[in-house]
Amino acid sequence: MSVKTRFAPSPTGDLHIGGARTALYSWLHARANDGQFVLRIEDTDIERSTPEAVQAIIDGMNWLGLDWDEGPIYQTHRFDRYKEVIGQLISQQKAYPCFCSRERLEELRETQKANKEKPRYDGKCRNLCADDIDLSTDHVIRFKNPQEGVVTFKDVVKGEITIANKELDDLIIARTDGAPTYNFTVVVDDMDMGITQVVRGDDHINNTPRQVNIFEALGAKAPEYGHVPMILGDDGKKLSKRHGAVSVMQYRDDGFLPEAVLNYLVRLGWSHGDQEIFSITEMKELFDINNINKAPSAFNTDKLKWLNQQYIKSTPVAKLMPHLQWHLDQQGIDLANGPKIDNLIPEFAERAQTLNELVSAITTYYRDFDEFEAKAAKKHLRPVAKPALELIKSKLSGLENWQAEFIQKAVDDTAAELDIGMGKVGMPLRVAATGGGMSPAIDMTLEWVGKQRTLARIEMALVFIANREARA
Repeated sequence: MSVKTRFAPSPTGDLHIGGARTALYSWLHARANDGQFVLRIEDTDIERSTPEAVQAIIDGMNWLGLDWDEGPIYQTHRFDRYKEVIGQLISQQKAYPCFCSRERLEELRETQKANKEKPRYDGKCRNLCADDIDLSTDHVIRFKNPQEGVVTFKDVVKGEITIANKELDDLIIARTDGAPTYNFTVVVDDMDMGITQVVRGDDHINNTPRQVNIFEALGAKAPEYGHVPMILGDDGKKLSKRHGAVSVMQYRDDGFLPEAVLNYLVRLGWSHGDQEIFSITEMKELFDINNINKAPSAFNTDKLKWLNQQYIKSTPVAKLMPHLQWHLDQQGIDLANGPKIDNLIPEFAERAQTLNELVSAITTYYRDFDEFEAKAAKKHLRPVAKPALELIKSKLSGLENWQAEFIQKAVDDTAAELDIGMGKVGMPLRVAATGGGMSPAIDMTLEWVGKQRTLARIEMALVFIANREARA
């Protein structure tokens, strides 16, 4: 039997890390087995579902590169099909109308709680005779759950699970307005689409026996389930925004590569020996749904940053550029106004954990700055640095070949003429040229900054020093 999986989010918010991991595991299982992957939008909660949330899900999936073979399929486009199946269950006496008021159900629930019983519907309308049924009055449709026996299903993560049917009540499958409910629509969809495996969070595990019973009532085989443990923060508590549980697209905005995020997510609950870094191809080849861990995993932002840095360093410039260009555009940086980016990336990638950090480091080569970093300027742009900056400016202005070797000679000659150490020329010059105290070798730094920018920035530094002297 061919493999067919699905990712079926509710469009009530952004695509978050937990949902992205579920999508990844489902996608990998399909890809590892030459199967199909379906994107289904479970938008029956019309009040909470929004077009913006749908687009956020699609944007997140596209950014991660989790392509789908079918979809997106919207549940709101399938209401006629759900109505048809509900009619089928009613005609087969496997579902029934329930006329119990909200007040009666609330009173029943409170009584059961007071008696320390599990709150559940008592089946009052389960066996109404035809004379007691008036479909012109408000009613819901309930599924006739079996009252005897057990539901047993094999979970590829949790193992075999058995629930007594007496623990389950007759769940509502259609609301008063006729809208179908989650536990019903998901069964019809999985049945119609031929889904063979369902990977989802273990917060759904209580829904599974109910869904299995509906499958059986429809004469269909339930898919194989794998309920993945939740992701925890590194403090062992439920993952929240303070742990980094933000929208997937926020990771793009924060400068993470999609491959790094996928690599991190696949290891949050799955492993292959001690291997930490996996290419997408390796994930497809090695992923086994049966090897998903039973224990919850802890999210660690520092580990994600480390992994992202490995990808930034190892990704070829041509492949890195589309992602980097997005961040450059956000900052309004035009690469035509500076050196060839291919020269800078290998130098700065070693220091950058995110693309934002990489952009921040190279900005000075493409755009002028208004002020120097306070700490670097206080230490290196002092009156004692004035003679060195004046002399090096003179030498650099006379250079016809603005190349590293000639720039370095000018720096060496300045230090020799003033009889001072290289650091007393290089550091003030570095701060003047870049605005801060960190950069690659001074000769390459100045070559990349360019002659006119370098001379203008040295003059800016001399003005800074003069103003500092005036205030002293």
